Amino acid sequence: MKTTIIGLGLIGGSIALSLKNMKFATEIIGVDNNPDNAQFALDKGIVDQIYPIDKAIRDADLIIIAIPVDKTSVFLPYILSEKKYNAVVTDMGSTKYSICKSVENHPNREWFVASHPMAGTENSGPSAAFDGLFEEKTTIICEKEKSNSFAYNLIKDMYICLKMKLIEMNPQEHDMHVAYVSHISHISSFALANTVLEMEVNHENIFNLAGGGFESTVRLAKSSPEMWSPIFLQNKKFIVEAIEQYIKHLNQFLNNIKQEDVLKTKEIMIEANQIRRVLDNIKVTK
Repeated sequence: MKTTIIGLGLIGGSIALSLKNMKFATEIIGVDNNPDNAQFALDKGIVDQIYPIDKAIRDADLIIIAIPVDKTSVFLPYILSEKKYNAVVTDMGSTKYSICKSVENHPNREWFVASHPMAGTENSGPSAAFDGLFEEKTTIICEKEKSNSFAYNLIKDMYICLKMKLIEMNPQEHDMHVAYVSHISHISSFALANTVLEMEVNHENIFNLAGGGFESTVRLAKSSPEMWSPIFLQNKKFIVEAIEQYIKHLNQFLNNIKQEDVLKTKEIMIEANQIRRVLDNIKVTK
């Protein structure tokens, strides 16, 4: 199956490697607006060819969009209009409502499968891509009922080939849940990094003292701003709600510490410890 991947960063590059190694794709055509990324992907064998976007769309049996979500909303209607008749299109975007809305009345809507493989690292670009990124992770598919059976089954088979678990949600449900379990984590990490960086001039030793806990908490602050800023804006409604709830809990900590209320501070932490039960259940069900 000739597969075009638009966007050759961590996600696009990793899915290219995995689909090629699993022999799901017979040929990988790459598209990237960064010539250096495109050449790197070609030189390293991540893709077989680099084509201009028009040729890449019209030659493909499967088109995978792995670019920032704001650009996906712009390019998706064009891709659906220009692709060959029975070619299937899917996206990797971390928001779904705006993307689905952009093609809700498109005559070729049935050939699009809205998906979000929840996999990634803090690194970006094709040099960060690796085979196996998606294994044992979860993919969310939205609006299954708006995709024809051929398109849906092809994307389902692709994710099964990648050894992923599939679940279905409507776009708004998806955006609400990922705001809390994914997007707020990145915002927290960016905010913590900036908090510490403000102290660097007068408190250089903080970096000498930083251990594994700090490193793991702030790791996501290394993520690509080009990818994440459009996500935050597209999912504004639910992210604002998540941030407000997060601030509420931070203020509880702040007030209890100011008042030297050891009992209430301890109660907050005991309550937070219950997250272990949730995470353990996730590991069991994977």
